[in-house]
Amino acid sequence: MKVGLYFGSFNPIHNGHLIIANHVINFTDLDEVWFVISPQNPFKKKSNLLDSYDRLHLVELAIGENPRIKPSTIEFNMPVPSYTIDTLTYLKEQNPDYEFTLIMGSDNLVNFHKWKNHDVILKYYSIIVYMRPGYEDVPFLDHPKVNALDAPLLEISSSFIRKLIKEGKSPQYLVPDKVYQEIESSHLYR
Repeated sequence: MKVGLYFGSFNPIHNGHLIIANHVINFTDLDEVWFVISPQNPFKKKSNLLDSYDRLHLVELAIGENPRIKPSTIEFNMPVPSYTIDTLTYLKEQNPDYEFTLIMGSDNLVNFHKWKNHDVILKYYSIIVYMRPGYEDVPFLDHPKVNALDAPLLEISSSFIRKLIKEGKSPQYLVPDKVYQEIESSHLYR
């Protein structure tokens, strides 16, 4: 089984995330994509972060019944902040027959050298990189384990969606309908 791991806070998940996951499934040899919901990214502040289980619920609502895209709570029981290499090691121990591949935007490669054991990640795991405007000439793109993929991108971000909500504006159509309904009914991000 070949699994793509799409790490993120997903705070909240939006249509851009889903488009990337679906595109990767359609245009690579991966069998599944797992949204790995990170309780705390080492490079981000926790102050704006919705509870992990609330974000998991939104991811589950967004994915719906798609059998090839799944949420992963693997980092929920790991030390915080979570480091990708530790998660990969744990996943490989739990699933020795699985082949794991990272999925990330080219903007993440700019700081990839700062990741814990980035050299070990590159030695044992492949990375599928979807290209972002302004990040076409970044480190590691020429590495044999890094595969660039042109994918349709939406110029939206979770921080933009949170800002809209705080300003009393609607994020409808930027997030899946069920996610929008849950944000509204539970007064999330207010």
